[in-house]
Amino acid sequence: MSVATTTVAVTRGAEGFPRRAFTVDDIRRMIDVGLIGEEEKFELIEGEIVPMQAKSVAHDRVKNALTLALARAVAPGLYVGIEATVQLARDILVEPDLCVISQSVYDADPKSFAQPRAEDVLLLIEVAVTSTAYDRKVKARLYARHGIREYWVIDATERLTIVHKEPVGDGWSSVVTHPAETTLACVAIPGFTFRIADMG
Repeated sequence: MSVATTTVAVTRGAEGFPRRAFTVDDIRRMIDVGLIGEEEKFELIEGEIVPMQAKSVAHDRVKNALTLALARAVAPGLYVGIEATVQLARDILVEPDLCVISQSVYDADPKSFAQPRAEDVLLLIEVAVTSTAYDRKVKARLYARHGIREYWVIDATERLTIVHKEPVGDGWSSVVTHPAETTLACVAIPGFTFRIADMG
């Protein structure tokens, strides 16, 4: 007796059952035909569509202050991306809260997604209120694997910043937690500093 097989990629859900794994091309087609609205917020994490939650005041307060600080410091040829869609692989689309990224990444097909090389991204920042575990585990692993040089997770509730540097495989050689009073800086962005305590 023959057993039917499938060539469709699958992922495995928390309950152990296989699920259809999607690619970035699948997402693009779903947007094109209207199955996914362009205003919908989600990420594609290794083939799984992960809906994103609405942002709270605590989240947006930190994100907006960071946006101003970064915009004042970035050099010509760079963008400060705010929830910019970034394609890391054929099955990974992420929307970091903030990223400092080379403008040349956007010299591409207007219907495609930004596909930066590791050297195109100077800094990625996630601001967390309810997503701290997701940002510190899932996102940190993905960003390390794809060679992102520096990644910050800012816990807007606890007023802590976890700075990840020196990616190695699926991890980081340096992970340091800073209190709100620490003046944060990024070597790749001269002139940029940020201190959560200054927000009051």
